[in-house]
Amino acid sequence: MAKLKITETVLRDGQQSLMATRMKTDEMIPILEVMDSVGYHAIEMWGGATYDSCLRFLDEDPWERLRSIRKRVKNTKLQMLLRGQNLLGYRHYADDLVDEFVNKAVCNGIDIIRVFDALNDTRNLQRSIEACNKFGGHAQGAISYTKSPAHNNQVFIQLAKELEQMGAKSVCIKDMAGLLDPYNAYELVKEIKKVISVPLELHTHATSGLGSLTYLKAVEAGADIIDTAISPFAEGTSQPSTEAMTVAFKGTPHDTGLDLCQLNKVSEHFKPIREKYIAEGLIDTKLMGVDVNTLVYQVPGGMLSNLLSQLKQSNAEDRFDEVLKEVPKVRADLGYPPLVTPTSQIIGTQAVLNVLTGERYKMVPNEVKMIVKGMYGKTTVPISEEVKNEIIGDEEQITCRPADLIEPELDNVKKECARYLEQDEDVLTQAMFPKNAEEFFQKRAGRIYGMDWNLLDEEDMVYPV
Repeated sequence: MAKLKITETVLRDGQQSLMATRMKTDEMIPILEVMDSVGYHAIEMWGGATYDSCLRFLDEDPWERLRSIRKRVKNTKLQMLLRGQNLLGYRHYADDLVDEFVNKAVCNGIDIIRVFDALNDTRNLQRSIEACNKFGGHAQGAISYTKSPAHNNQVFIQLAKELEQMGAKSVCIKDMAGLLDPYNAYELVKEIKKVISVPLELHTHATSGLGSLTYLKAVEAGADIIDTAISPFAEGTSQPSTEAMTVAFKGTPHDTGLDLCQLNKVSEHFKPIREKYIAEGLIDTKLMGVDVNTLVYQVPGGMLSNLLSQLKQSNAEDRFDEVLKEVPKVRADLGYPPLVTPTSQIIGTQAVLNVLTGERYKMVPNEVKMIVKGMYGKTTVPISEEVKNEIIGDEEQITCRPADLIEPELDNVKKECARYLEQDEDVLTQAMFPKNAEEFFQKRAGRIYGMDWNLLDEEDMVYPV
């Protein structure tokens, strides 16, 4: 029996789940060579919200972060999370941008690209998986796990088969809200292993209190890899602890073989970083405990804090429970999408609006209309005519792959940001986050060339070459 493999998440999902992805690259660099010696299968360190956060909050180039980590991690695979046709942004992008992004990610040092779609519409994963294989990366197809009257294990087993047929070199069950319970995990893993020949990875969160038990049963059923976070950034809304899982399987046929002494060094590095961010208020200690609302309302931890933030802005924190009860109703109306970026934010915002306005769908964000129109892809079950008429009236729904309607974008984006270009990767930053990209590029130009772009007229600008 092969040993259990561990993917360490502290540099991406561990810190994203507990402190909104605000960890700086400089705080990672000193421990990278030690992490490289632990024996991890992979280190998840890029993608997800890290790209946006680097630009928006940290004044960092996400591509430079990737290169800095790759330079120091020479023996362990580097892994990222990609939202399929959404890349790392919040809309679908043209195929030429998807190809370019995947190519640059692999060229800059990414080994494994975990690709998921918020609706589990495999049409939205096809191009990313093809590009990853074309450019020499390892494409991991991810199933967004959820529970609803429209979801059962057969749905997920079929998805796993489709992902392998599409070219995925491994499959991941991505349980973003910590809903997968131990015995169902055992059955699901066992059944998926019967129909695929590639490795199976399980990703869960400790939010509901079930994470470690779920991993135990999943590994017994044959899961090849699990995602864990080093203890200072583990548990709560993050993943189960790396050290705890390592000890749990030590001496068994699933022994991870990880070096506990080296893991302790990693833990000691991240402890003061955690304490610093607790003191600064970036880590809410409430997120470090068990939240049973996850099991009741199936709302991921990050979504809970986002809902509370929206209500605080409207001085309506006392209506939090009403919003939590509205979330599953909106989700049912919209065809039971899994609650993961971006659908979790979209459904959460609609639930808040329904409660605050006192009338369901009186105010409807454009993103909700796009889900109903089919612009995000195919929902798990069709949206009823009643809900469709209430939200988009007699507007037509699309049934094709949404990206088929998007014209090539790469050349136009290159023209948009030509004056700022310092590297090919800047075009991708501009494409996904145009407002934040321009602000970042201007600051960077100031640092490199001593320019204040805001003081220059367009006709007076001498652009760096």
